[in-house]
Amino acid sequence: MNITASYTDLYQLTMAEVYFKTKPDGHAVFDYYYRHNPFNGGYSIFAGLEDVLDILETFKFSASDIAYLKQHGFQDDFLEYLTNFSFKGTIFSSKEGDVVFPNRPILQVEANIIEAQIIETFLLNILNFQTLIATKASRIRYSAKEEVLLDMGLRRAHATGGYYASRAAIIGGFDSTSNVAAAKDYNIPSTGTMAHSFIQSYKDEIQAFRDFASIRPKGCVLLIDTYNTLKSGLPKAITVAKEMEARGEKLLGVRLDSGDLAYLSKKTRAILDKSGLDYVKIVASNQLDEYVIKSLKEQEAPIDIFGVGTNLVTGNPDAAMDGVYKLSEYNKEPRIKLSENIIKVSLPYKKQVFRMLDDKGMFYGTDAVVLYTEGEVNKIEHPFDSTKSLDLEGFKQEPLLEKVMENGKKIVPSRSVSEVAKYSQSRLAQLPNEYKRFQNPHIYKIGLSLKLKQERDKLVNEHKF
Repeated sequence: MNITASYTDLYQLTMAEVYFKTKPDGHAVFDYYYRHNPFNGGYSIFAGLEDVLDILETFKFSASDIAYLKQHGFQDDFLEYLTNFSFKGTIFSSKEGDVVFPNRPILQVEANIIEAQIIETFLLNILNFQTLIATKASRIRYSAKEEVLLDMGLRRAHATGGYYASRAAIIGGFDSTSNVAAAKDYNIPSTGTMAHSFIQSYKDEIQAFRDFASIRPKGCVLLIDTYNTLKSGLPKAITVAKEMEARGEKLLGVRLDSGDLAYLSKKTRAILDKSGLDYVKIVASNQLDEYVIKSLKEQEAPIDIFGVGTNLVTGNPDAAMDGVYKLSEYNKEPRIKLSENIIKVSLPYKKQVFRMLDDKGMFYGTDAVVLYTEGEVNKIEHPFDSTKSLDLEGFKQEPLLEKVMENGKKIVPSRSVSEVAKYSQSRLAQLPNEYKRFQNPHIYKIGLSLKLKQERDKLVNEHKF
């Protein structure tokens, strides 16, 4: 998608103009993090980083952008600055696809205050949405286990958000997408079957099946619930499957898109097997999500492929990720955001995050947030309860924030969507199942180094009224 630097909120630019007039050389550090796991879950899957880095390398205002902003009363010298604007900052980040948790930095931006402010909206827009969808996809993958998952949600997505949803779905564990544009641009597998309207356009259901199988024999899936699944659609699909066999071809599958999917899939499987078509797959769709798929698996429904649409690409029921972008350092001095809600109090200074690994390489259930200058620490403190701490002796400490962009240029190798997806699956395998369950998952602990906690508490006391 073609994104220019006008992909932002107006207040970012009004603030930027004031910075330009009053403190154009200010240096800022911003933290990106979120406060709650979506879907009442125990983790999130970080997604969108590759898109952010790629777009930032060419993030500029077009001539039409400048002409439009001139109408909003921005002064000529600032508009001249925007005409020559480019992001020249440095970014430290968790790896895309990693398992992440609330209230710890996932990404840090170091840049001129104007540059850091202008990119905020764009960065939050991409990272929040893709992280939400990748997390939803990973939950659906957890329910589906080894079965094939298809993203079929573009028509129900929030406009062009469906483009990025398809990418995030693959990172979260899906196998392919129906979205042609995303499949082409991101080099991910694309899949398609047919709609009821195709069958309705024929007077005879079997002729619709025959024509489709004749023209599109490879990967052919026939939709069998237009009229009557077991009495019409399935028998006719079996007839066409036998005709395909006579031509040396094989029907890939039949698709169920309505009704009692557990009951119908069992009946369909039995009839297919009795007809010598045990190789024909059963595809199911129709308002699926992690809970419906979990129920179908528990009922031993013989479904081989799940097509998931609306509930995936809209992030239902949460619909949005509460990721934030907070200033933590300005010109080497700490900055903090206070709140009556203690969880919303931000952390000052540039930081590093370490993940604790046990002797088997599994995530222990704790990430440590420390001052960037500290390195590994031996003990961490509870963020809000002074009576609680954790001794880190005996744990391997894995640093999570790496430099990925310097002077506005990406300095790490690009990874394909499939590579990010494989990495994500490997990281999820290190997360104990207690954090993956849907009901009352374990809470992953975030601790602070003593120095960081002291610096935060000092600033809290300084700014109290």
